[in-house]
Amino acid sequence: MAQTVFVGLSGGVDSAVSAALLKAEGYAVVGVFIKIWQPEFIECTWAKDRLDAMRVAASLGIAFKEVDLSADYQKEVVAEMIASYERGETPNPDVACNRKIKFGTFAKWARENGADIIATGHYARTRREFGTAELLRAIDTNKDQSYFLYQLDKNDLLKTIFPVGDMTKPEVRAKAKALDLPVADKHDSQGLCFIGDVSMRDFLKRFITVEEGAVLNTKGEAIGRHDGAALYTLGQRHGFVVEGLPAQKPQYVTALDTTKNTITVSENKLDAACTRVRVREITWVGKLPKLPVRVLAQSRYRETPVSVTVERTDDVYVTFDEPHIASPGQSIVFYDGDICLGGAIVDARCEDVSVHSMVETTLEKVQ
Repeated sequence: MAQTVFVGLSGGVDSAVSAALLKAEGYAVVGVFIKIWQPEFIECTWAKDRLDAMRVAASLGIAFKEVDLSADYQKEVVAEMIASYERGETPNPDVACNRKIKFGTFAKWARENGADIIATGHYARTRREFGTAELLRAIDTNKDQSYFLYQLDKNDLLKTIFPVGDMTKPEVRAKAKALDLPVADKHDSQGLCFIGDVSMRDFLKRFITVEEGAVLNTKGEAIGRHDGAALYTLGQRHGFVVEGLPAQKPQYVTALDTTKNTITVSENKLDAACTRVRVREITWVGKLPKLPVRVLAQSRYRETPVSVTVERTDDVYVTFDEPHIASPGQSIVFYDGDICLGGAIVDARCEDVSVHSMVETTLEKVQ
């Protein structure tokens, strides 16, 4: 008897091709549209996406279901994201969505409703052997989404399939057109799905009380104004006003204080970098490695991996070989080549090691 797989149909081309590939392999495929939360002040997009998902299911001749996880999403993803910004952090809601919604609530619901396994349109790969599983980067390095999946463990991966992880985006588009799927030419969604065309700054202003504050230089002198410290992140160079300085000298946010409602800026981007961070909520896809351990790491989705040491004293710390910009709240994800080992949340920057005591590096090395 064929295994039953519930495929998260988002209404986009990646999940549509995923469902098509699984049907061709002989699985009993059920397409599921997951409704998530969307604020009333943003134009509704989920209804159109739901319709596209239904059209895909009809085109493929597969069963279609839908599940409303909007309340879970609002509580577990959106509310936590807003609280993190209020603390002066830069969270990654896509990571929380994957862990708590798609591979949390949805996966549990799918199993309760007859699924043996689930599948999504993520660009990532798994390698299974001897009852365990590893998470790997996708073949298409420009689309690889393993960064957002680092909180999954082997048990999640043993019950999950990523059908397009072995394909490039052009190959996925070509497959969709060859199958005459109704979403073959649909544009990819940009940014967070629940925000739409609204900027993160405008979205946050609806939920966080912000007011203008002082922009400080590295000497602590007020040199301008900003719209609210919670709206900024380290390394940012736009969105604030600096007065009396030559326009040709860009300034970068190097520190922020939501309690005092101040941000500090410098024309030297390296002032936003540090050499060591304390991390929290560390997770490993497979077994816990013996610390300290040398790995490659990314503290942003598309940055080039850098060499770090992960070590434990009373807490867990990540030390960069070179000064690096890593903001509290961001995910820092660990790799061994193409293997995603796990990751953590940056909790605090460790200022006990001075950036300026190290050999000056080029800005190109600071992602």
